[in-house]
Amino acid sequence: MAMRGLVNTNNLFLFNMNKSWLIKLRTETVFRGTSTRSFCLKLERSSDILDKENNILVSNLEALGVDIKMVRQRQPGVLRKQITNEEDLKRFLQAKGADEETIASIISRYPRAITRSYPSLRERWEIWRSILMTDLDILSILKRSPESFFRSENNENVQENISFFCSLGLTSSDLCKMLSRAPRVFSNSVELNKQMADLLCEICSSLGGKDPDDFVKQLISKNVFILLRSRKQVKANVHLLQLSFNLDNEEFLTLLRGQGGDVLDLSNEYLKKTLANVKEKLLAHECTEKEVDMFMLKHLRILYLSSQNLNDKIDFLLQANIDIQQIVNCPQVLDKSINTISHRIEELEKRGYNFTIYGIGILALSQQRFVLKLEKLRSL
Repeated sequence: MAMRGLVNTNNLFLFNMNKSWLIKLRTETVFRGTSTRSFCLKLERSSDILDKENNILVSNLEALGVDIKMVRQRQPGVLRKQITNEEDLKRFLQAKGADEETIASIISRYPRAITRSYPSLRERWEIWRSILMTDLDILSILKRSPESFFRSENNENVQENISFFCSLGLTSSDLCKMLSRAPRVFSNSVELNKQMADLLCEICSSLGGKDPDDFVKQLISKNVFILLRSRKQVKANVHLLQLSFNLDNEEFLTLLRGQGGDVLDLSNEYLKKTLANVKEKLLAHECTEKEVDMFMLKHLRILYLSSQNLNDKIDFLLQANIDIQQIVNCPQVLDKSINTISHRIEELEKRGYNFTIYGIGILALSQQRFVLKLEKLRSL
């Protein structure tokens, strides 16, 4: 009886162990199956994407030297289109002076270019040609920013933007610079550009400005990138600058017409960070609040420099025995790279140049003027 109980207990133990083992086996099988199924699904989805592609189009683009991998990353839907105009685009651009490498690069970076019709391309080109001097000027923009030309086929909108900009008093020369520097503003909706112009008018009027229209013209011709930013961002930047400097309305308006307008396109967070960093860095070297303000107001574009870049340049100049007051009095020197500053200091020291007596303005000169200055020093 005792033996039978023992046998039954062992059987029960074996049964439970087998049951546990079976459960474990089934669980592993289920999870392995799920993992395998997931892997298969990924392959199927990847395969589906490739299967849906227009293989003839892919071959045509490869023959043109287009980077298909880049196309799949940027605008994969283009490769699934059945009707495209890559051959027309190639002929059109070749007729304007583009080589095969340029054409391939344009399509690789903005694949939707091959969906634009020949008449639309011709009309867009004529509109741009009415502003720019030569076909090569247009090609140089396409090389840099193909999206700006091919993003839409709404040529009427581009023409309306040109008319609007002219109504602001912007000249042909202004439009040429705008199209060369920020061609995307001509693809903005006219309403969007008008809203930014209205905001700039409001800012001018709120500061007691007597000619808001001229203020708008000046700011846009000076910094066209404002038109690529939101009203909220530009308004926040104006408010931040106003809080940062102890200026009356007239002085602040003058600042905005000058260097202040240059930084209105920066992100508000970046502007806050760089303002705080400049202040912290200079105060740490025993500059006064007034000197910090003077430093920035002399050359507000210094705010384009990242905090690390600015700090590194100041530290390098201090290590080269340049006094902090000299840097405060000539912030333009920070526009140059550390390599350029280092090379110039070395060249000047060879000629016995005394920075304490003559200042550091020579370090901020253009390359051409610096070379002329060195020649004069050699002749002394």
